[in-house]
Amino acid sequence: MFSNVKGFFAKKTKGVGIELTPERVNVARLKKKGQGFQLTTLASAEVPEGVYQEGQIIDSATMAEIIQSVLSESKLKIKHAATAIPGGRDTVTRIIPVPAELDDRELREMVLNQEAGLYLPFPREEADVDYQKLGFFVDEDGIEKVQVLLVATRKDVTDSYLTTFQQAGLDVDVLEISSFSLIRTIREQLRQFTPQEAAAIVDIEFESTEISIIVDGVPQFSRTVPIGTFQIQSALSRAMNLPPSRNTELLQGMTVPIAPMDSMGAAPKAMGTNPGTAAMLRVLGELADELRRSIDFYLNQGDNLEVAQLLLAGPGGSIGQLDEFFSQRLSLPASQIDPIAALSLEVDQDIPLMQRPGLGVVLGLGLREAW
Repeated sequence: MFSNVKGFFAKKTKGVGIELTPERVNVARLKKKGQGFQLTTLASAEVPEGVYQEGQIIDSATMAEIIQSVLSESKLKIKHAATAIPGGRDTVTRIIPVPAELDDRELREMVLNQEAGLYLPFPREEADVDYQKLGFFVDEDGIEKVQVLLVATRKDVTDSYLTTFQQAGLDVDVLEISSFSLIRTIREQLRQFTPQEAAAIVDIEFESTEISIIVDGVPQFSRTVPIGTFQIQSALSRAMNLPPSRNTELLQGMTVPIAPMDSMGAAPKAMGTNPGTAAMLRVLGELADELRRSIDFYLNQGDNLEVAQLLLAGPGGSIGQLDEFFSQRLSLPASQIDPIAALSLEVDQDIPLMQRPGLGVVLGLGLREAW
């Protein structure tokens, strides 16, 4: 698919996982130990404003320097890395049906050169596309078909990642969509659901939240909404007359107040709370509404569909009692993920519980490069 990268579904080699976000570069190195894995390195560095925005690297030279500094400070002398592009307007994941009788060459031709263009919001020639065969099924006309997971991103975004890592002295072995990394991290947790049950992963990042509805470990629907920890933090700061800040660590110490529902089942009002908390609740309420719209859209796609649970991930997933808040607003069980526990990782350093939901993507990338 790419001349110098092994594609979205490439096999793993040995290096590190590196996650790029608007506020931080995260690095994780894992090694196999017995039947499990050990986390040997977990490091992070701040990213200044204007370097990375809306899933795109704006200043590749500065980002490359940050990557190099994290590796140097961690004493990591490696040449290979796995990284991920966040879901959003520049990425597409779709499940498409194609005839089952196609051989591999015919399937590749149909998916990459015929079908892909039908599902992309940007011209086919401007996209990098990959695919993976899933399971066979018989459609309503009795015709056997195979489901194919189509993944695409804009070439200019792909190129900016490859250029940045090249400037940092690294070869990119794996470039995937961040939701795939997160799914890999919690795949054992996802196996508790039946094929008829979906899990909704709510990955609350800095600038946005990616909502992915997963069945049998495969994303059936994904949507990105422009509400993240920065928007929550900004609303809180304005209400409290505090100067604006990109540092959202304050949110990890916050707890969402939970009030009982009224007799009509309506959402609780932010009564008796300070202006900052009330502002935070308004933004979280907007996010809950977007979640409801996404879930309703998925459920309207067919019969016998069920969303069994919300799984909260990302830096925003650690906000205290956020699981209870969403559970109350959406009438669905909700829980905050703990990637360390989900992978049964052996760790040498103490990683506070409030930081763990934000490690799902980088640990999933680290698994692709595990030693």
